[in-house]
Amino acid sequence: MLINLHSYYSLRYGTLSISDLIEGMLAGGYDTAVLTDINNSSGSLDFVRQGRDAGLNILTGMEFREGDRLCFVAIARNEEGFKEINEYRTKLNLENRPVTTRAPEFEHVFVIYPFHPNDRHGLKDYEFIGVRPSERTKVQLMDKKMVERCVILAPVSFKESDYTLHRQLRAIDNNLLISQLEAGQVAPNDEVFVPKAKLMDLYADLPQLLANTYRLIGQCTFSMDFSTVKNKETFTGNRYTDKQLLYKYTIDGFSGRYGKNDRVAAERVRRELDIIENLRFSSYFLITDDICRYARGRNFHYVGRGSGANSAVAYCLGITDVDPIALNLPFERFLNPKRKSPPDFDVDFSWNERDAMYAYIFNRYPIGHTALMGAISTFKSRSILRELGKVYGLPKSEIDRLVHEPDHMLNKNEVTNTILSVYNRMADFPNQRTIHSSGVVISELPLTQYGAMDYPPKSLPTLQFDMYTAENVGFEKFDILSQRGIGHIKDCKTIVRENLGVVIDTGNPKRFFKDPNIAAQLKSANTIGCFYIESPGMRQLLTKLRCADYLTLVAASSIIRPGVSSSGMMTEYIKRHHDPTSVVYPHPVFKEQLEETYGVMVYQEDVMKIANAYGGLDMTDADVLRRMMSGKYRSKDHLTEIEDKFFANCRAKGYDEKITTEIWRQMESFAGYSFNKAHSASFAVESYQSLFLKTYYPLEFMVAVLNNYGGFYNRKVYVNEARISGATICLPCVNLSTTNTSIKGKNVYLGFDCLLNLESNLALRILEERDRHGSYRGLEDFIKRTSAGLEQLVVLIRIGAFRFTGAGKKQLLWEAHLLLSRHKPSEVGPALFETESRKPMLPPLEENILEDYYDEIELIGFCVTGTFFDLARSDYRGDVVSNELGKHEGKVVRMVGDFVCEKFVKTRRGDLMKFGTFFDVEGRFFDTVHFPQTLAKYPLQGVGIYLIEGKVIMEYGCPSLEVIRCGKMPLKADPRSE
Repeated sequence: MLINLHSYYSLRYGTLSISDLIEGMLAGGYDTAVLTDINNSSGSLDFVRQGRDAGLNILTGMEFREGDRLCFVAIARNEEGFKEINEYRTKLNLENRPVTTRAPEFEHVFVIYPFHPNDRHGLKDYEFIGVRPSERTKVQLMDKKMVERCVILAPVSFKESDYTLHRQLRAIDNNLLISQLEAGQVAPNDEVFVPKAKLMDLYADLPQLLANTYRLIGQCTFSMDFSTVKNKETFTGNRYTDKQLLYKYTIDGFSGRYGKNDRVAAERVRRELDIIENLRFSSYFLITDDICRYARGRNFHYVGRGSGANSAVAYCLGITDVDPIALNLPFERFLNPKRKSPPDFDVDFSWNERDAMYAYIFNRYPIGHTALMGAISTFKSRSILRELGKVYGLPKSEIDRLVHEPDHMLNKNEVTNTILSVYNRMADFPNQRTIHSSGVVISELPLTQYGAMDYPPKSLPTLQFDMYTAENVGFEKFDILSQRGIGHIKDCKTIVRENLGVVIDTGNPKRFFKDPNIAAQLKSANTIGCFYIESPGMRQLLTKLRCADYLTLVAASSIIRPGVSSSGMMTEYIKRHHDPTSVVYPHPVFKEQLEETYGVMVYQEDVMKIANAYGGLDMTDADVLRRMMSGKYRSKDHLTEIEDKFFANCRAKGYDEKITTEIWRQMESFAGYSFNKAHSASFAVESYQSLFLKTYYPLEFMVAVLNNYGGFYNRKVYVNEARISGATICLPCVNLSTTNTSIKGKNVYLGFDCLLNLESNLALRILEERDRHGSYRGLEDFIKRTSAGLEQLVVLIRIGAFRFTGAGKKQLLWEAHLLLSRHKPSEVGPALFETESRKPMLPPLEENILEDYYDEIELIGFCVTGTFFDLARSDYRGDVVSNELGKHEGKVVRMVGDFVCEKFVKTRRGDLMKFGTFFDVEGRFFDTVHFPQTLAKYPLQGVGIYLIEGKVIMEYGCPSLEVIRCGKMPLKADPRSE
């Protein structure tokens, strides 16, 4: 009966979730309905699946609108009709065409047009006119033949209590004040669930409409199978050939990874290949392998990580560099016969090469079968208040107060009360369709079988539903991620070859694990620029662990995660790491299975190990248990079943019930925030590759980090790291610099990209002209050849880009003004006959180094010629420097520091405290702890030089300063401002 339901996927229009719709149908006595969200099918398959579970007959369709105008409602007669609807919407999105008032030629779709009593256009067999409850009386004016083409159209868009919310959403969507909304921009307030009996009574005097509606609905079915995998079924076109090819590729890589006589590895690979084939995953492995082979052919560095690193087959194929056998990683964590949801491979590429990978995938695999995974962005807490504040016309100051001081007495008024009344209801409402950060789907059938596609700015087809719906439908996505860490590894190798003439290889990273120089670098926590291990927290953890080997680094990569560290498990691990003899295992199984981590469950795999070895579950059930405990499995009945099996097995083994209960509690509490060991191991491999480069090629490495635009820190930190590693840092120069940072010998030239106010087209012109006609001879030559304007010329002069002329900045600024006052822009390039203008005779002009410092801070963001310390009015630099802190444990000292970064945390009582990171005068890091009372009295106030007094505390050899008081030191004034 209900052929026009809107969920909240009718963005900024509907307010009902899928579960709200099902609840409304059941409460209203309906057994059949059609979801027709506006211009999308994002929620269709979820509604079908959940409705089917509730015993309802759910059909699919779409409402086509152009702006606020309803054009028609399309209802799929079957799966082919759903595909037709999605194809039409996808085509409109691709061609950026408006929706027309007449529907296209459909074959398996019913079309419902909005009611127009004087409409006399001919209707096709599949076309009808919808009559709303408010339009019933107008039907009497229609021709009898037209009445035969009418059906009941009773749209549902919101609950009765949500009409205000609907209006607010419409105002947000139209970017209007709520008072400015016009009638056509909002729905009538009757678009709510009406009990079926009442709806039939409303149309009792129009039996023809009732009959037409029942007949239309009766001809529609939708019977999608949600249990089968929907990905591309074969790689070669034949399952047997896929099996043979995967076997060949695996064996080809086996000897390089394990040698020819490793029986343990051979048995593991054989077992994995059997599971892969039985579950029909050969194609999935082969497509991932194909993507990685292409990347290797293009010399693209990549890292395969995630649970895919649990696979020895993936290791042999070269998808990952993590040896799952050496790390005792169970394959069942990635793929097992009882796994209901599909696994996926995560493959990281450099941030500037991922688009090339997308181009390959979309050219390699069939059009219409390949798409980016969609995502749904939702309204979040602050954005809700800001959006609603705008539609009610609140000034920014009042919105800010509402956001930051919700309990302020001035917030108590009619408008803010209205806003706050819908605040909780609107939380996590879908707001916009967007793109998943990395997912790609490659399907066997055309993707329009499952939904329509958008074409966002990247112009690649993007599914309108998200990864959760995709998982329920049966898709395994391919995660093609990007990160800057991979970019600097690749770039560093190129820079080393160009600067030193040395060809290096970061492949086969196992060799780095035994390198004593890399071990020393890791143990000293000298890791700035290295992927995942450069943050203050990670460097402190490495110091506390005295980490000098791969396995410890793998553990560190996991216990640094918020869940593990906040639970106290990180502290316990460090304690046991330093004194393994103090460990008391709750059961011998813990020593047998978790001796590597001192009995602490550090990884998700540890939950599986204990469930298997202690609770007697097979590894397949153990993985299901892990997923259910972490909230990634929906069947509570299945969890109860496995829990019963676990306790029954423990009783059969004669275990103490109290110990068993406590172990179950630990597993249950840990699984929700644990980290995949394979993930940590993959991160650690990349960290070692970065460490290798930093250890042996520190200058080139830091240049590569700068050219990939850093990592955890800002550019200032990486420039400082290059300086203390032995580089001479040179300001940009029009004759020596390039777009990016470059290195010649030990001279590191900052690129034009570091200048905050230089136009990119001028930077490009400088380089092109220099490449064509050689170095610039002076300022006038530069102006003639580049036609640089005065504003841009001043930037270059003030940063010292013409220092090769030997003239001071002030002299050059005078010359620039005089030259540009008479210079007429001409064609870029050198003149046929060079003539030099007569330079002005200027009196001696004073130069002050402080002016240079302030120029650099303004134009680059930090000092290069000197340091921030040179700007402090006082010459005092504290009692100690960073390297000496360990000698003063328990003492109160004073230090002077250049602010680097800070981290907010909350105490158990909910009070705010901070951790700070600073440079000392030598450019070395030191860390500070600011407890709530001290922080309130002596707050950190961003960039600057601070005088800090505090007590030196040591924790497992890692020093920090517990702040007693601190404050910014006054700076010398810019001479030009006096």
